[in-house]
Amino acid sequence: MGNTLLTTPVAGAFHYAGTADYIADEALQAAVNVSILLGRPLLIKGEPGTGKTTLAASVARDLGLDLISWQVKSTTRAADGLYVYDTVARLHDSRFGDHDVRDIRQYIRLGPLGEAFSRQARTVLLIDEIDKADLEFPNDLLHELDAMSFKILETGDVVTAEQRPIVIISSNNERELPDAFLRRCVFHWIAFPDEMSLSRIVRVHHPNAEAALLGSALRRFFWLRGLDEVRKKPSTSEFIDWIGALLRSGLPRDVLEEKLPFMGVLLKSEQDTAAASKRLGRLPPR
Repeated sequence: MGNTLLTTPVAGAFHYAGTADYIADEALQAAVNVSILLGRPLLIKGEPGTGKTTLAASVARDLGLDLISWQVKSTTRAADGLYVYDTVARLHDSRFGDHDVRDIRQYIRLGPLGEAFSRQARTVLLIDEIDKADLEFPNDLLHELDAMSFKILETGDVVTAEQRPIVIISSNNERELPDAFLRRCVFHWIAFPDEMSLSRIVRVHHPNAEAALLGSALRRFFWLRGLDEVRKKPSTSEFIDWIGALLRSGLPRDVLEEKLPFMGVLLKSEQDTAAASKRLGRLPPR
């Protein structure tokens, strides 16, 4: 009941309701829609493989908007998202004399944030895995995300968004984000899906999976995630891949009662595979 108003379309406003290939529950839809209404970035956290990155693509498809992605790395600077002044290209042109290097604007390349601001039509901007950058990176974006405008120092030009982009920011929770940055965001944690929700998600990717096979695979998957000895729990995306491997192999469903075929699709370290194998050996006979 509490989210009903936020998941009900508002006249004249963009409204996200999920897409056929992305199962968004009511709470997630509400978070997206309130961020649109407030004009605030939506900060998405959750376990790896729970659909944080693909949410942005789903929002763009549902609203009929272009998606611009900014993949953050450890070396990424906030300024890279605005624009880059290609001094190397200008130096090259000045040496060979085949361009008018006095026009600096031809050496300015807009970054993902700058491109989103410069578009005449509204876009969805994904800032992916913001926690990979250094601690000051989020704070360095505060002014631009608030003002939706920035100045190109080399030319004096000001780039201002005619249409405020819908900004979705993902984080794997690898480090704490600054309080000043968090205050400007709408926050949502994507919880790991339960069996029913995960079954619906799998049906999107593998609509022809037999109910009996899917049921057995779900029970084995959640048994595996419940093992204390397994350090890196398998994710939603890994489960989808595993179902694909099972379907293509043609193995009988009852093999999952005693074995864990294609374990390397689910577990990614020798310690975890050894722990799971040891526990499988202790299962009582059927």
